[in-house]
Amino acid sequence: MNDVNTMRAISQDTLGGPEVLKEVRLERPEPRPNEVLVRVRAAGVNPTDWKHRANGGFLGEPPFVLGWDVSGVVEAVGIGVAAFRPGDEVFGMLSYPFGHGSHAEYVTAPARTFTHKPDGIDHVQAGALPLVSLTAWQALVERADLRPGQRVLIHAAAGGVGHVAVQIAKARGAYVIGTASAGKHEFLRSIGVDEPLDYRGTDFAEVVKDIDVVLDTIGGETSVRSLRVLRPGGVVVSILPVGSADFYEEAERLGVRAVRMLVDADRSDMRQIAELVESGGLRATVAKTFPLADAAQAHALGETGRTTGKLVLVVD
Repeated sequence: MNDVNTMRAISQDTLGGPEVLKEVRLERPEPRPNEVLVRVRAAGVNPTDWKHRANGGFLGEPPFVLGWDVSGVVEAVGIGVAAFRPGDEVFGMLSYPFGHGSHAEYVTAPARTFTHKPDGIDHVQAGALPLVSLTAWQALVERADLRPGQRVLIHAAAGGVGHVAVQIAKARGAYVIGTASAGKHEFLRSIGVDEPLDYRGTDFAEVVKDIDVVLDTIGGETSVRSLRVLRPGGVVVSILPVGSADFYEEAERLGVRAVRMLVDADRSDMRQIAELVESGGLRATVAKTFPLADAAQAHALGETGRTTGKLVLVVD
């Protein structure tokens, strides 16, 4: 294979720590009918990336190339693609979980995966947004049917999903309570949180009440305890898809709803997100960028759990 037919990618041959990630050369993919080939300019790194790197998750045993966020430029289109042309700037999330592979110079995906990148943001911003924005949008808007004036509790509100969820909730006219360590409360206020809560010094289940919607990004006992702060008929949406049956049993006992979900690639949702970006209602906070070759460093930093916003790989 010569260079024109290959690409750089971050792969792994075994499960483990960040050190298992290696830069390799792979065959450059070609778009099939109804697919586009995108030259990746930036790709977010999310907790699901380092969880899959460490334990295989839905993907099983490696080798595999991780990454679901994409912002880039259409390089070629497959037969039947009418929505895009080579040169179009696009962003989107590869089908979760089995469409992974954006931590590379090129990726192919169904055309419906993408929408046009808003002109007002660069590829780093656009590459940070898809997975977390789709997760937050689908949780708050589609699963919880969030309405103006409702009260929302967002756990880990300074994190990747959390800080985007805050902005979506505010755009929907909600009153937002967000948990984070005290040092991040100024950031929370800057993105619209009405009431920051220090999870280290305060038990949210003791001080928060009359909530319509909880976005649970933590899981475990947090899911079950969040049910107890809801109004009758309220809902906890957990983005952790598996867990104890206590979550559903406690919800039934209390007369509230419990929902677990996985994010789903959806062009119409991506268009809604793009419109919110274009209106100025949504921006990603990028904690740090890394060259593609330094993906292991991005994983190591992400696993500390201390970053605010998103980490992004930049593909030169």
